[in-house]
Amino acid sequence: MCLGVPMKIIQKKDNETAVVDMGKSKLEICTALTPEAKEGDYVIVHAGFSISILSEKEAEFLLESIRREVQINE
Repeated sequence: MCLGVPMKIIQKKDNETAVVDMGKSKLEICTALTPEAKEGDYVIVHAGFSISILSEKEAEFLLESIRREVQINE
């Protein structure tokens, strides 16, 4: 199963790399597939690549859904 996770861009390094917030840690990702993404945007990250841009509302909904699912299965 493949899973893309919503993450917020906290630093845009150049047209092809950015740093995203993963809660307690940070991750450098490739933004070549979403070069228009900017700091503050939420993106779906899969295998180290941002593959789409989300609205804040969409990202919050997805993150809350993931949190609920994890709690249910613990």
